[in-house]
Amino acid sequence: MSPSATAALDADGVSAVDVDATTVPSTKPAFRVLGAISSMHMVNDMMQSLILAMYPILKGEFSLSFVQIGLITLTYQLTASLLQPLVGLFTDSRPQRYSLPFGMTCTLTGLMLLAFAPSFAVVLLAAAFVGIGSSIFHPESSRIARLASGGQHGYAQSVFQVGGNAGTALGPLLAAAVIVPFGQRSVAWFGLAALLGIVVLLQVGRWYATHPIVGAGRTKALVAAPYPRKVVIGAVAVLLALIFSKYFYMAGLSSFYTFYLIERFGMTVQNAQLHLFYFLFASAVGTVVGGPIGDRIGRKPVIWVSILGVAPFTMLLPHADLFWTTTLTIVIGLVLSSAFSAILVYAQELIPGKVGMVSGLFFGFAFGMGGLGAAVLGLFADRTSIAFVYQAIAYLPLLGLVAILLPRKVRASASGRQEGGVRASSTRP
Repeated sequence: MSPSATAALDADGVSAVDVDATTVPSTKPAFRVLGAISSMHMVNDMMQSLILAMYPILKGEFSLSFVQIGLITLTYQLTASLLQPLVGLFTDSRPQRYSLPFGMTCTLTGLMLLAFAPSFAVVLLAAAFVGIGSSIFHPESSRIARLASGGQHGYAQSVFQVGGNAGTALGPLLAAAVIVPFGQRSVAWFGLAALLGIVVLLQVGRWYATHPIVGAGRTKALVAAPYPRKVVIGAVAVLLALIFSKYFYMAGLSSFYTFYLIERFGMTVQNAQLHLFYFLFASAVGTVVGGPIGDRIGRKPVIWVSILGVAPFTMLLPHADLFWTTTLTIVIGLVLSSAFSAILVYAQELIPGKVGMVSGLFFGFAFGMGGLGAAVLGLFADRTSIAFVYQAIAYLPLLGLVAILLPRKVRASASGRQEGGVRASSTRP
């Protein structure tokens, strides 16, 4: 568990939270704010996914090995993973209304560098800027989604997440339609979407600054965590193990899927990009389902099904023909992607009052595992084959068995107060 996460609790498992954050009554979700933040998540992650979608082009342009391809993913995801918990921890106590447009500006800078990169080193620098943008965007936007949830935390996180997954799915489609025929410099046109994102996020920042929790005085109160410190640390460790399983596998599938299709089935680059879109779009749809179901039946069943339940499909994938490869990847995307919203909300309820830090920790760890997975699996692909890599990672979802160690239900805190518009006793992880 991250040191910043353990710092959120004292020796007795008590966390310091804002009095105002525990007394805001339940309301309807702020749909306009949720729609705006989800749309901007789509823009942000679309620009990230353009890097993934450009791998075949960059590989040919700069004569890159699979290790170098993995290093690109590692650079932007590791940058994000290291900074996100720190950004979240800082903004938990010092909300920054202009942090989101600043983060989008960093992503725009990375996009422009990518469009005109003359060398592999500049490509890595561009990836780093995209990672910095994400490290700022995700913790703060996740907090805003929770503030706008009206107490429906799983639903709000799903709405927020589906924007990101939709953007990730759009990247390969747009790359096939624009970047493949017009070349690397055509990436610059997507900067217009980033400029629009900056304008929208300025408006979201104004709403954020006037929200009662953020705009009022920030007196501290002590609110008991739902479990003793050791139990919370153990539960967070289990959740991080599940994130490792999910994102290490997803890194292998998303980073090398186009190469796998080209190598095994002789596809063109554009057709392979379309198949990557099918997988990523299925992941976006799966995200919509996970949060609301977790609100209704509890987070733990969703986590069980989405991680462990996908194992039979991942183990069949390396042995399938083209039709079943496409079908299985769609099923894998649908099922596996439903986990993250449930995991994130579960963690937020384990450590009340630290929404930014927890969001940063889990988004950052997810990005880091994705980057590390891409680099490690790229090395294995160079030394063996992509087909062997897919056979090896097929067993990762079996780590979902560790979900049995999670506490069955997050109990209400001793204070009995509400957090973020919903009573702790009403949650059902």
